[in-house]
Amino acid sequence: MATPLSHLAASLLVALGGGTGAVLRYQLGRLVTHLSPPQALAFPWATLTANALGSAAMGVLIAWLARHDASTGGGGEPWRLLLGVGLLGGFTTFSSFSMETVLLWQRGEAGLALIYIIASLVLGLAGLVAGLTFARGTL
Repeated sequence: MATPLSHLAASLLVALGGGTGAVLRYQLGRLVTHLSPPQALAFPWATLTANALGSAAMGVLIAWLARHDASTGGGGEPWRLLLGVGLLGGFTTFSSFSMETVLLWQRGEAGLALIYIIASLVLGLAGLVAGLTFARGTL
């Protein structure tokens, strides 16, 4: 059995991964913008690309961690924190949303998965509109 990480060590792994993921996301946005013809920039290609890549990477990570943890007795927690929570969390939170939705679906909770999808979209958009409205009225 793997030794549990201290809260500080776990937080440092998340911070290191998150910072790296954020920089990768920024550089991906720059690259996509540079490679896109001007008329294509009206569509958020960089965000779509980050979400798709991040979700695919999360799928690979989940499968690798499941296999690795089974063979090592649970030693994959540092990798989950560094790569899943940190790197992919900094790169795109959509990967976490995708993973959680699929896990609900795979557990036979299709109704909850659908509620989660709708609630995430509606509350995310509503939160953005509320924040914009608040900021425009007070700042």
